[in-house]
Amino acid sequence: MNIHCKFLAVLLLFACEVANSSESNYDIVAKLDTGPGNVTVMGNGRVIMSMHQFYQPKYTVVEYKNKALAPFPNKELADADSLSILKLDSVLGIRSDANGIVWMLDNGMRSGVTPKLVGWDTKINQLHQVINLPPPITPKDAFVNDFAVDTQRNHIFISDPAGGANAALIVVNLNTGTARRVLEGHKSVIPEDIDLLVDGVAIQVKDQSGKLVRPHIGVNPITEDLDNVWVYFGPMHGHSLYRIKADDLANENLDAKRLANHVQRYSDKPISDGISIDKANNIYLGELTANAIGVISPDKTYRRLAQCPNLSWVDSFSFGPAGQLYAVVNRLHQSATLNGGVLKAKPPFYLLQVKSLAAGLPGR
Repeated sequence: MNIHCKFLAVLLLFACEVANSSESNYDIVAKLDTGPGNVTVMGNGRVIMSMHQFYQPKYTVVEYKNKALAPFPNKELADADSLSILKLDSVLGIRSDANGIVWMLDNGMRSGVTPKLVGWDTKINQLHQVINLPPPITPKDAFVNDFAVDTQRNHIFISDPAGGANAALIVVNLNTGTARRVLEGHKSVIPEDIDLLVDGVAIQVKDQSGKLVRPHIGVNPITEDLDNVWVYFGPMHGHSLYRIKADDLANENLDAKRLANHVQRYSDKPISDGISIDKANNIYLGELTANAIGVISPDKTYRRLAQCPNLSWVDSFSFGPAGQLYAVVNRLHQSATLNGGVLKAKPPFYLLQVKSLAAGLPGR
């Protein structure tokens, strides 16, 4: 980086620090030593986060409480039998519902174990439900990532970018404990042929031969509106956001062709990770290429709410009980996994509060 670029970077960072006040669109709630994955904020205000497996964390799920991180569930309070069954490996997706259940999506990739969906009942501190996601629900290259909880239908809708061409959604029926893989290879879930560059540097991974390649990641962001009508989703590496009615996703009688016909292209979007939605149907996301947070309004137009070097890979969003919107920053492009095997990211990472345009639903 030349002197001119360094000077501009310092100016931008200074401007962000000045803007990070009561007049800005976001505030830093916590500075974290380890990169977070996703966040969920419960109706009672509890802040639960997954810690991103790319940083090899000691605990895969934690609670932010009293300005510190503690493992979740709390071993001292939890039911011992439930803990013996739990055995979390690498949780990334995490959401909570109005019943006090924290849902954790364990992709199992650190130890090569079968992915599973786990529900923990925080009211009685014991295991609520475990649903395994074995092949063919999850192929060998599965990376079950994010999900939306539909308490009206008692379903969960999971995004799996997998290897790109075989990206899909996974529909879990919580009543029966069964799962289906749907829309595999559909244009709404597979990545577009575009690279992701952050601060002018492309994300790169090493393949099995040691060669550096630029990955294109399929469906990742997913959320459901507060009326439980529409599920919004799209590929991370893609400039389109799609939607489908939750009724259609949950309908086991629709074959692949008929289900695909119900998918609608909703709007443009930037390359993005996790998303959330408020009661006015504003959809919030991180604009990864621009170190920014943006919103897609109900008129389907996109605009930035904030832009700053602090907002370097905004991964996940969740509304809290007073309508406030939380987000996490983890700089995944600087992790060894996405930086060609070289770890560049250094703490602090961030837990943020973002000034939303309208209130949302806690946990979503």
